[in-house]
Amino acid sequence: MQLAHPAVGLGVAEHSATLTRPLDRLRATMTYIYALTLGTEAERRAVAQGVNRAHGPVRSDRYDAFDPELQLWVAATLYRGGATLAEIFHGPLPAEEAEAMYRHAAIYGTTLQMPASLWPADRAAFEVYWERTLARLQVEPTVQRFVDALLDGGAVPWWLRGLMPLQRFFTRALLPPALRSAFGLPWTARDQRRWERFLRFGPRFYWSLPRWLRHLPAALVLRDMRRRLAAGRRPI
Repeated sequence: MQLAHPAVGLGVAEHSATLTRPLDRLRATMTYIYALTLGTEAERRAVAQGVNRAHGPVRSDRYDAFDPELQLWVAATLYRGGATLAEIFHGPLPAEEAEAMYRHAAIYGTTLQMPASLWPADRAAFEVYWERTLARLQVEPTVQRFVDALLDGGAVPWWLRGLMPLQRFFTRALLPPALRSAFGLPWTARDQRRWERFLRFGPRFYWSLPRWLRHLPAALVLRDMRRRLAAGRRPI
């Protein structure tokens, strides 16, 4: 979703090391998300400093990683993705909880250069922003080539390549249909049936797992971040 925005997509395609160091980039992204939602204020500041250092060179006549409007779009996609997963695995949230989740998601942008005033006032205002922005998105050829390589796996280690078909399937499933079409990604009747089966059985399987296992990814990412900070290394 982020890459469909021409400025964001070009910035990532021309500067990101995702294709050559996919696991490092995954770690950095998950560190940002977990540090902001589960970390301390000091950890959030440290992560923000790391992101700002990484963003320094990401600028051209078409994009600037410090642009608050672009950060708004990235924050919006992180919120939308999280809200979608919450609904899949928890069911519809009560209005008060959904609104609290929405308000808290502003932190994805306000931790950087996005002013709080730029975050839509409530979920209704967010939907207006979301639909208006979706209507203006287009996939640049450079970004299309980047996404094709990304979904092909890039430099993913051989021992993870067996998971790439699942990664591609869930990417296609979770994209809004308009963006799926913009990226030229297929979605067949068979894909839809597979997705509906997952929606029936995937959440049940997830909730059958012990709590420690469900929380293990967050625990590992936060532990790695804290070890890096303790050793005087960059957390992200």
